[in-house]
Amino acid sequence: MSQESRTNADVTLTEYTEDGKLVRKIRSFVRREGRLTKGQQQALENNWSNMGIDFNKQPLNWTEVYGREGHVVLEIGFGMGASLVEMAKNAPEKNFIGIEVHSPGVGACLMAAEAEDLTNLRVMCHDAVEVFEHMIPDGSLDTVQLFFPDPWHKARHHKRRIVQPAFVEMVRKKLKIGGIFHMATDWENYAEHMVDVMKAAPGYENTAQDGDYIPRPEERPLTKFEARGHRLGHGVWDMKFARTE
Repeated sequence: MSQESRTNADVTLTEYTEDGKLVRKIRSFVRREGRLTKGQQQALENNWSNMGIDFNKQPLNWTEVYGREGHVVLEIGFGMGASLVEMAKNAPEKNFIGIEVHSPGVGACLMAAEAEDLTNLRVMCHDAVEVFEHMIPDGSLDTVQLFFPDPWHKARHHKRRIVQPAFVEMVRKKLKIGGIFHMATDWENYAEHMVDVMKAAPGYENTAQDGDYIPRPEERPLTKFEARGHRLGHGVWDMKFARTE
């Protein structure tokens, strides 16, 4: 799959010693501010007040954020936002929120959301770990999505992969009991890494009925890059793990 399809899995990973002392922080993403197009800038200016959420160290109240009750689906690193907007359009009864560090991607997402006249989508432009730590209430999410994060395919860079034990524990705490952590990747080695991490993580159960992976769920849109990958014989692996405790 083209590198253009990569989402910016926007987290700062932390390493600790056995006695809990912080060793160092490792960014799992490369910050690329890029240049906003006129349309992206205009979309940010026009829609941030009703769809954007600024970072602050106060927990969100989802009913206040959306003005209604509803299942909350959070996507980490939504890229340019095309699939997130499509999902929000196709499931108007659900409340969607996307976190992305790449401001042109946020602008593009808001452009598409405005064109579809969506009211059930919110976006943030910040490091997801800090958002999770300070703003996402424990046990409040129905689904967390992580689609096509940077695979950091060189072995020496594997420590930068977003799916690590501390990260999946962070996600677990924010999911409701029975809530779903849905991952997808087009790198088989990363898929195997994801499964290994999730199998070792407490409080999760793989929802796959046959093997470790599931067929692409209907709610995850088929991107043009993924479709091209299929034509070229490239695989894509989807995984859904449910919080059990």
